[in-house]
Amino acid sequence: MKAIVITEDSEPVQLADVPQPEVGDGECLVKIEVAALNRRDQWIREGMYPGIRFGCVLGSDACGVVEEGAEEWKGKEVIINPNVNWGDDPEVQSSEYSVLGMPKNGTLAEYISVPTDRLQLKPEHLNNEEAAALPLAGLTAFRATIKKGLAAPGKNVLITGAGGGVSQLAIQFAVAAGANTYVTSGDPDKIGKCIQMGAAGGFNYKDEDWFKEASVIGFDTIVDSAGGNQMNNYLKIVKPAGKIVMYGSTTGYPEKLDVFRLFWSQAQIIGSTMGSDLEFEEMIQFVNKYQIKPTIDKVYNVNETVKAFDRFKEADHFGKIVIGF
Repeated sequence: MKAIVITEDSEPVQLADVPQPEVGDGECLVKIEVAALNRRDQWIREGMYPGIRFGCVLGSDACGVVEEGAEEWKGKEVIINPNVNWGDDPEVQSSEYSVLGMPKNGTLAEYISVPTDRLQLKPEHLNNEEAAALPLAGLTAFRATIKKGLAAPGKNVLITGAGGGVSQLAIQFAVAAGANTYVTSGDPDKIGKCIQMGAAGGFNYKDEDWFKEASVIGFDTIVDSAGGNQMNNYLKIVKPAGKIVMYGSTTGYPEKLDVFRLFWSQAQIIGSTMGSDLEFEEMIQFVNKYQIKPTIDKVYNVNETVKAFDRFKEADHFGKIVIGF
């Protein structure tokens, strides 16, 4: 079967022929129709991910049809929970936790075999591309925005970096929850698109004084994946006792942190990674209830794999990049 694997070649991402996976006890074989890229796939491509296993099939997200395994699942269109060994504690992942696609073979292949309890029915209101884009980004956004950020009616919520797949879903989740939702982006066109999606407004973070306008509003919750030197700006605009929920750090460490402002404001900096298996189910229920649809940037054929990854690397995409098999 065709699969996208990580190699030691000059172009690490390669389309290769690999054996079709065997179906073990308690597993189902899923024929992948569409898969989606995530930032971690690009990090693996760049060698910036721990424990890289060369020859591993990449990918954490997909939509497909069950071909073998439990009778009650055969022929069903499904999406896959990408959690591997979350563990019993709903608050934090276990020490054995990983995400599908490294080191365990992932979804960027014609077939994948997964434990039956990883399967969820594809939401009926989503097409295959939208469904493939949902799992990892949806779970990450749901935990950060709804479960930890407590987005709710009357709350002011800021979602930073409005172009990515997680932030796009975080915006939709916050809007659906009834929060007054704002965004940041370095692209005015992206801010405009977010307003069309229901955001109340946005701020261009390339403007050095963007936080002054934002401070007039004040935010109960800021959901961020960038980190870096913007952290002190967030502390200037978060309300007293407000929350800064961080699910990533794409711009690295802050050069310094205004600790005085942090403790004096009673602000909370909260870490968030993926989400529990129960939260995955809750996320699907939320998506179905509010008929939420992931934003798709572009669809590529599997033979255009490198182009798809290069599109992701450009970082000017709006929404999810997906690959059809």
